[in-house]
Amino acid sequence: MPQSPLLNILLFLLFILLFGTIGFYLVESEYSLFDSFYMSVITLSTVGYSEVGMLSFQGRIFTVIFILTGFLGITLAFRFLGEQVAQNWSVQKFKLKKNKTMIQKLKDHTIVCGYGRNGRQAVSRLKRHKQPYVVIENEERCITEFDSDILFLKGNALSDTTLLNANINEAKNLICALPSDADNLFVVLSARQLKPDIVIVSRVSEEQNQRKLELAGANHVIMPDKIGGDYMAALLTLPEVIQFLGSLNWWVDETSPNVEEVDLRKVPKEFQNKSLATMELRKRTGCNVIGYCDPHGNQIINPDANHILSVDGKLIVLGSRSSIVKLNRMFHLD
Repeated sequence: MPQSPLLNILLFLLFILLFGTIGFYLVESEYSLFDSFYMSVITLSTVGYSEVGMLSFQGRIFTVIFILTGFLGITLAFRFLGEQVAQNWSVQKFKLKKNKTMIQKLKDHTIVCGYGRNGRQAVSRLKRHKQPYVVIENEERCITEFDSDILFLKGNALSDTTLLNANINEAKNLICALPSDADNLFVVLSARQLKPDIVIVSRVSEEQNQRKLELAGANHVIMPDKIGGDYMAALLTLPEVIQFLGSLNWWVDETSPNVEEVDLRKVPKEFQNKSLATMELRKRTGCNVIGYCDPHGNQIINPDANHILSVDGKLIVLGSRSSIVKLNRMFHLD
């Protein structure tokens, strides 16, 4: 087990005193061990008290050597101690300790592994939707570039210990945004073993690795390069549609469109197991229901107004920012 820096410094100072005590005892035959220890202390401390007895020529030579050696040793020891104190009490160190405490309090949060381009985009979306999250990043350079409100954990996401430190047992989702497909595969396997019911989204670089990640336990596998290529082609073939879709969820102003998912299990009981016609969402909030996902995962586009909505289903609504705010107030989802 490694010794603490403070203990090493104390041992070093004790060694210097021992060196001086033995030296005075051997050089000055009239000095007792206590007299030699006393001479070592007053010599190192430079307090200027009188000597126990007259020093011999050899004693004076040893005193000079002891003063120079002791002064150099104490200077280095205190410099090292100052560096350790500055390091342990640095802003970054304090932030790491604060983040560790906050992470242990998280529940139903999302763990983002890697803070590269994809990781930063994922965090940006989570922040906009006010979802709890923690970022795992091993690169010191990336951590120092984090915003002050980013909750992060320094460590290797491939380690089970790091995932446990990210409170994976209480997590709801995990995003694998590491640059290597092999690393993402390993994280998916580890996360699925530690938390069998966690929802995992992973990026993939090579198309042939997509199936492997799915078999490892990833619920969703995303290939950013493929999506980027499709998006660029769609800008040429369906420019107005893409421009409209691209404006969703950005909340530029009160009239900008926004898509929201409503979990019907969280709405008040008077709105559960009701039809859209009974809810009157369009009349009350200005939101349009564009989709419904039933408890079996079947997706219905533009559901019928008289369709009875199961409490275990989810609604997909489209509306302006002000309309979404009204919807959240209506369902007490604020």
